[in-house]
This record gives sequence, structure tokens and C-alpha cells, in this order.
Amino acid sequence: MATARMRMSRVALLPVLVFAACTLPVAAAAWWGPVVLLLPALAAAWVLRVGVDVGPAGITPRTLLPGSTVPWDEVAGLRVGEGQELYVVRTAGTETKLPVVRARDLPRLAALSGGRIPDPTA
Repeated sequence: MATARMRMSRVALLPVLVFAACTLPVAAAAWWGPVVLLLPALAAAWVLRVGVDVGPAGITPRTLLPGSTVPWDEVAGLRVGEGQELYVVRTAGTETKLPVVRARDLPRLAALSGGRIPDPTA
């Protein structure tokens, strides 16, 4: 089983581009303005990086900061939180949030897991 990536839609970069265009006048008006351009750059990096990787080693939540893989033998199950967010519940009782993935993505997540996560629609 190869590693599959679940990421945010690239369409989310359109508001980032609008945001970047809106920051250009501020960036050109003041000596400290170019620093403001870091905000759209960070937003673009977030859109491109955030997601979940599902592979033979386990589930890896991806954020702007480095994360850790939850091995399959430590996965006790999944929990649906408020707002349809998904959390991986470890056998130790701790939880790790899965960014970008929602309850509606459970069938796809189950398919990518190779049967390790049961499909709730079956």
C-alpha cells in the first residue's frame, strides 16, 4: 500500500491570492510593508501543507509544524468531534486531530487505510 495524501483543495489558494493583492499597497507604502507579505505566504504554505497522509506505517497528520506518525498498532479508533472534525484515538487514550478531514471523508479514509479503519457506510 502506497502512502495516500488527503489535502485541502487547491481552490483555497484563490482567496490567498486576493489577500496577497490586498497587501501589496501596504507593502509598497511603508518601509516595514514587505513584512506584511509574509502573511499571504504563510497562508499559502498552510493551504499546500495541511492534510493527512495514510500509509503502511500509519496515519500522519500534517500541519505547518512537523508532526508524528500514529502507527496502526496504536490506533484504537476514530472519534468525530464537534464540527465533524476527526480525531485518531490511540490505545493509550490520547487523541490526535486530523486536519482537513471531516466525517464525510470517513469512507475515503477507510478505503485508503486498507481495511484497518472500518467503512461506516458498509
